[in-house]
Amino acid sequence: MQQEHGVTFGEAVRVWARVAALSFGGPAGQIAVMHRILVDEKRWISETRFLHALNYCMLLPGPEAQQLATYVGWLMHGVKGGFLAGGLFILPGIIAIMALSIIYALFGAVGFVAAMFFGLKAAVLAIVVEAVVRVGKRALKNNIMRGIAAAAFVALFAFQIPFPIVILVAGAIGFAGAWRDNPAFAAGGGHGGKGAADAGPTLLGDEPFEQSPDMRRNAHQAALACAILWLAPVAIIVASLGPADVFSQIALFFSKMAVVTFGGAYAVLAYVAQQAVEGFHWLKPGEMLDGLGMAETTPGPLIMVLQFVGFMGAFRNSGELSPLTAGVLGGLLATWVTFTPCFLWIFLGAPYIERLRDNKALAGALGAITAAVVGVILNLAVWFAIHTLFARMIDWHGVELPDLTSVNFAALALSLGAAAGVFYLKAGMLSVLGACAAAGVALYFAGFIS
Repeated sequence: MQQEHGVTFGEAVRVWARVAALSFGGPAGQIAVMHRILVDEKRWISETRFLHALNYCMLLPGPEAQQLATYVGWLMHGVKGGFLAGGLFILPGIIAIMALSIIYALFGAVGFVAAMFFGLKAAVLAIVVEAVVRVGKRALKNNIMRGIAAAAFVALFAFQIPFPIVILVAGAIGFAGAWRDNPAFAAGGGHGGKGAADAGPTLLGDEPFEQSPDMRRNAHQAALACAILWLAPVAIIVASLGPADVFSQIALFFSKMAVVTFGGAYAVLAYVAQQAVEGFHWLKPGEMLDGLGMAETTPGPLIMVLQFVGFMGAFRNSGELSPLTAGVLGGLLATWVTFTPCFLWIFLGAPYIERLRDNKALAGALGAITAAVVGVILNLAVWFAIHTLFARMIDWHGVELPDLTSVNFAALALSLGAAAGVFYLKAGMLSVLGACAAAGVALYFAGFIS
């Protein structure tokens, strides 16, 4: 049966709403927010359980941060908790991206809104860097784990090795190390013992999670329901409208993206942009970057940019519908077929992953993946920093580096101010985000940014 932890469903609604409202900055920023709230502040789950869940989500297609929220929600309150956490996590992004898509389609880019997001990006950068430091200190407890993290970062940043290969190699190293009883890969070796990693007890504790047959059966029934809710509308749309209709194209294309987006949004955005611009002609060149800017600076997963793509595709191929109605329906359809499978993967696999936490070889594999994930988050942080602080990139032997002459001094100043607030003043996330958003608007009206 589900463990007693004393957290009411109403309190969970408030906490997950707060997580969702603060989930800026792509996966690195969102993981940082959840870690701070769920592990450090609320003490719902332990460091090791959080990282164990994150490791599993990293292996799945789709946005790992949203799936992590769904996983923890399931741990706390079963299937309804999973739907609550995962659904609330994407709700602010759905609303924000839809509103911005409508404004963009009708009026073009709006400077005031862009300026507010400009300030938010600076705050998010500081929060992401703090997450790398905090998680790195706790997860990298020996030189082997530090080496795996460094190798993962170099593989991703310098050699563009596909994310799944990095994670699988790390897992294989950890599995072999634990199998050979190397102490570096023992339980706790990659992320410290229970006492070292955690500042006191947590509500769920760190012992094996007790699951009743009802809890597992409910998870499997929810997975089946998600599969039907995902595939049935796609089949109905294609059968009734034909494969050439824009809604059929949106349903099929983004359903395919939902099963191949290993490594998160960054891994597939270039392909999506190419197909949307050159294949389907849904977007004009450069508009994908505008949509990416919306997704980077609004709450929710970065993959939410697909809602903007679906909106613009249907808006420009509306048929008998009004462009605005078609755009809204196209954006919501893209979101539906993108995120419904995310719940499917969690409810299908989470019960088994929890039961395998005490498996020595698997624990070693996931411990090594934890170390690699630190390198992954660092790579995302560097990518985010480069694109926040510099206007142009240069290609150096296949590696994307910033053009130092294109530094954005306004963004740099805001980022340094945000870092001072986070690291030295220990200001809360809402305070830092609010101050930077206000500063961005002030800079816009003062003429320092356009």
